[in-house]
Amino acid sequence: MNKISVIVPCFNEEEVLPLFYQQVKQTLERIKNITYEILFIDDGSSDHTKDFLRILCNQDQHCEFVSFSRNFGKEAAMFAGLKKANGDYVVIMDADLQHPPYLLKEMYHAVNQEGYDCCAGKRVDRTGEGKLRNFLSHSFYKIMQKICKMDMSDGAGDFRMMSRQMVNAILELKEYNRYMKGLFSFVGFDTKWIEYHNVARAAGHSKWNFRQLFSYALEGMFSFSTAPVVWIGNIGCMIMIISIVIILFGLVFHTSQFFKLVCLILFLSGLQMLFVAIIGQYTTKDYLESKQRPIYIVKETSKNLTQ
Repeated sequence: MNKISVIVPCFNEEEVLPLFYQQVKQTLERIKNITYEILFIDDGSSDHTKDFLRILCNQDQHCEFVSFSRNFGKEAAMFAGLKKANGDYVVIMDADLQHPPYLLKEMYHAVNQEGYDCCAGKRVDRTGEGKLRNFLSHSFYKIMQKICKMDMSDGAGDFRMMSRQMVNAILELKEYNRYMKGLFSFVGFDTKWIEYHNVARAAGHSKWNFRQLFSYALEGMFSFSTAPVVWIGNIGCMIMIISIVIILFGLVFHTSQFFKLVCLILFLSGLQMLFVAIIGQYTTKDYLESKQRPIYIVKETSKNLTQ
């Protein structure tokens, strides 16, 4: 019998976890000739998430949890789950039930019967999200698709079932700065996409605000593209041309030299600061990688409860 491991990153999800557990368990038990495990990764929650997981893992031998010493982020939680999972097929899905559990049966058929290495869910709409957030998300993925030359289209998320071979390939990538959507695309393998409509959270509220989403977008851009550095060179050439035009304009129309000088200095100073910030992002990431710090630190696991 094949074994399916379901990885569930959790951060302050006490309200939705009982609903999630019931629906996922029912779905997995309808799949014939498999056994399963559900791995909850508590990413330093400050509510009663860990208390619920302790009780659940005592009651159900199919469930295990790992709790971090603090909040290390969803990327670290997914990596920890992939390391701990020992199933023939591994699923990553959110606890908020926005990743429909009923798709697991179809995903299993794709990777077990149809010869795919991965079967992933793809949202076809963003119903229920704000217009601004929808526009920014769509624009980000459109840019990423062009500058990264990898498949990171809008709607393609972390919700997927992968073969053991693909999981092992991802585990070989031990970089500290992780952007899993890019890593999934980087390792390749044949992927089948299943489209689904966006649904609202079953309970609780989203932990992502605009600032966090913007930082996450920059993480993806700087992790998988050197395009910003190329843009700096191109903009630098444009500035040189603009500077020459301004000088010629001043010579022809005899405008105030002081005004031209102040405008030029402010423009170039601001642009230099922007360039330094972009280059600094790449330097900082290299600096963090060189420290070789652990991606996460475990404080407690469900195995501690039985010892």
